[in-house]
Amino acid sequence: MRNMLRQAFGKVWGKSIYAYEGNRIMPWIYVPSSYVHNGKVHMAPRSFFGVEDFLDDDNSRPYTYQKEKKSKNPTKHVSFKQRTVAYMEPFTLDVFISKRFVSASLTHRVTSKQVAVAGTNSNDIKAVLKSRCDIPACLAIGQILAERAREADVYTASYTPRERDKFEGKIRAVVQSLIDNGIDVKVYLD
Repeated sequence: MRNMLRQAFGKVWGKSIYAYEGNRIMPWIYVPSSYVHNGKVHMAPRSFFGVEDFLDDDNSRPYTYQKEKKSKNPTKHVSFKQRTVAYMEPFTLDVFISKRFVSASLTHRVTSKQVAVAGTNSNDIKAVLKSRCDIPACLAIGQILAERAREADVYTASYTPRERDKFEGKIRAVVQSLIDNGIDVKVYLD
């Protein structure tokens, strides 16, 4: 290591270039290069990871954390419905359909606990069905989910399709099967 430094800086040390820092004269290698020129810092101190820890607008967190979304109108009134919808309609229906299986669940909004779950991947349902992802499988999942929801004293739910999902075909079959088996499902289409 010492030889490498001597080789790299040998010519500079041989010429004896010195710099002033305060009251002392030091070799140029020891002088910190954080002087200000034209109001700009040439070399700022770096963090441990090599990334400067700039702060966001509020100076509360480093920029690496996700910033909170700020409302365009911070004094905007939040309606009574917006504040109470999670308590007035506490159960939500979640339907997931892939190429291989269908699953649906009823979740309590406030506690985030799943009250009833049904899917074509479970062993008892898998053995009965011919296919795990067609319309009859969706109807069976809706019927089983309705039975399990009634056991848990859940008779109403709300369903909002995901952005990529259309309310048709297999998803509609699951929801319609739930409605036919006694669960009142409110569908919110945007």
